[in-house]
Amino acid sequence: MPQDLTSLRMLAGLPFDTVIDVRSPAEYAEDHVPGAINLPALSNAERAIVGTIYKQEDPFKARKIGAAMVARNAAQHLDGPLATMPGGWRPLVYCWRGGQRSGSFTSILQQIGWRADVVKGGYKAYRRLVVQALYHQPVAQPIVLVDGGTGSAKTEILAHLAQIGAQVLDLEGMANHRGSVFGNMGAQPAQKMFESRIAMALAQAQPERPLYIEAESYKVGDLLLPPMLWQAMQAAKRVVVHADLPSRAQFLAHRYTEITSDAQRLAETLQALRPYHSAEQLEAWQDMARNRQFVPLAEQLIAQHYDPRYGKKAASRAAAVAHVPLANMQPPALQAAAVEIVSITGK
Repeated sequence: MPQDLTSLRMLAGLPFDTVIDVRSPAEYAEDHVPGAINLPALSNAERAIVGTIYKQEDPFKARKIGAAMVARNAAQHLDGPLATMPGGWRPLVYCWRGGQRSGSFTSILQQIGWRADVVKGGYKAYRRLVVQALYHQPVAQPIVLVDGGTGSAKTEILAHLAQIGAQVLDLEGMANHRGSVFGNMGAQPAQKMFESRIAMALAQAQPERPLYIEAESYKVGDLLLPPMLWQAMQAAKRVVVHADLPSRAQFLAHRYTEITSDAQRLAETLQALRPYHSAEQLEAWQDMARNRQFVPLAEQLIAQHYDPRYGKKAASRAAAVAHVPLANMQPPALQAAAVEIVSITGK
């Protein structure tokens, strides 16, 4: 029978092997259930054709043409990605609103003998749960912010926290952005996809245990943090990690090699700081970049650009519950910092 979702936690706990999104590739690209695979019942072009016929000509004709397209696409999926699935495989299928696309595809899978089922209400029902979780319900987990100046290896400390069993929400990883003008790591997901990743991670996290998050502004690249998470972060406990300026500069120069190895990209990124610094200062930094003086450049950027802005942001956050000094920026020291953070705040 169709799965009537009442919560994202319920979705995360359903006993299905694969979640299949049969919407068009364009719909899937904008947002989908994290972990779902895309086996489109209709391609982007086919969906447009069927929709036009439905609205402008005859709904019956549109359904007939659409059914033929769905059957052909289903055959391709059965001969391709699904060819090796065993008899006990259990897929969960959804489309836009749990209608004909998912119903038709699920029926074919069931006729083969697979224990397939469909999401009642489709993606629209799932999206309502995401909006409810991120825009209307308080975050269930107690949040601990891992804070510190630029170059303090906060992302790496989060990874060490996860390795020792702590609950972590990696917003920069979900957003595919490091959260600064130098933080571009490629194309970012759509806002809805970003929210889906956050919502499902929150749904799977245990509510009674702390959730560790790197202190961020309300934007990560071009993506906005959803309001209930941002509200929780504003009131969260805060642990501040500290490293000296030379160590942070060395760390950044090593971490951002994809930028320092691309002279044009580095020059363009430095130019993006024009609203904040004089032309003379920018030219001095450009000169350091051209001469590959990356560590001194990083040190100046931290001292003159990032630290002053960090100080203003930190002043608006809750008081720190602890300060954790970093002996150095090597993995053993970062792991030791993670252990200390957990000992202070609870696992």
